[in-house]
Amino acid sequence: MDNQDFTPKTFWQRPEGTTGMIILAGLLIGGGYLLYTALPVLIGLAANTLYLALMLLALAAIVYMVLDPKMRNLVGYMYKSFMRWLTGLFVQIDPIGILKSYVEDLEDNLSKMNKQINKLRGQMHKLKEIIFNNKKAIEDNLQLASKAKETNKQSMMILKSRKAGRLKESNMRLEDLYRKMEVLYRVLSKMYENSEILKEDIKDQVAVKEQERKAIHASHSAMKSAMNIISGNKDARHMFDMALEAIADDVSQKVGEMERFMDMSANFMDSIDLQNGVFEEEGLKMLEKW
Repeated sequence: MDNQDFTPKTFWQRPEGTTGMIILAGLLIGGGYLLYTALPVLIGLAANTLYLALMLLALAAIVYMVLDPKMRNLVGYMYKSFMRWLTGLFVQIDPIGILKSYVEDLEDNLSKMNKQINKLRGQMHKLKEIIFNNKKAIEDNLQLASKAKETNKQSMMILKSRKAGRLKESNMRLEDLYRKMEVLYRVLSKMYENSEILKEDIKDQVAVKEQERKAIHASHSAMKSAMNIISGNKDARHMFDMALEAIADDVSQKVGEMERFMDMSANFMDSIDLQNGVFEEEGLKMLEKW
């Protein structure tokens, strides 16, 4: 899978970033309200030299955290880690877990597609039987028309001739419909084959990446990751998870395309009228282009 054009999502673009923004907004609003309500108390405390010294120390610590890049990175890392843990309680954000769920979706879609193919094959057999029976009926009606002509039964001859003609016109439409159904069958079969390959490829990729991730996580403790962040170095675990995220986004797009194709083919098959030879031409063109 080619992920060269993938732009990594920032923390704030991920689900945990949304949680972080909500909680940060709550903290700012709550902190502002508490500061406003506690302002008279703080003014009273400032009158005491000891309390004033403690308040100045606390303020200096806050200013230091804001101005010092390393301390800012550490606090940011701790905050992001907590938000990731909190979001993970409610939403699947683990790239490996997401990829596994996509594999399950692919397996489910393959099962549905197989049913569609079997349904189409059944309709094709039914249509072939209708065409065969019509041909037999045409021959029978033409024979009856010929006998009626020989016995000078004009009205019977006209009736049987017209019936044979109508059946012949119907068969022309049905044979055209059958040829189009053959095209649809080939398209669906090719899509099924490609989707099976995609599923097996993703399963293998997930298994390999899961082993790699376990090895990276085993060799990089949370403390080491924090120290890398503080030093401004790229953390191996973080970089690996970003690469997994690129794969998950790519697979998500492919699964979405597959589901759209299946919806199109399902609606298309529902438009087939075997008796009248009606077929959604536009739908067939779209499927052939796929």
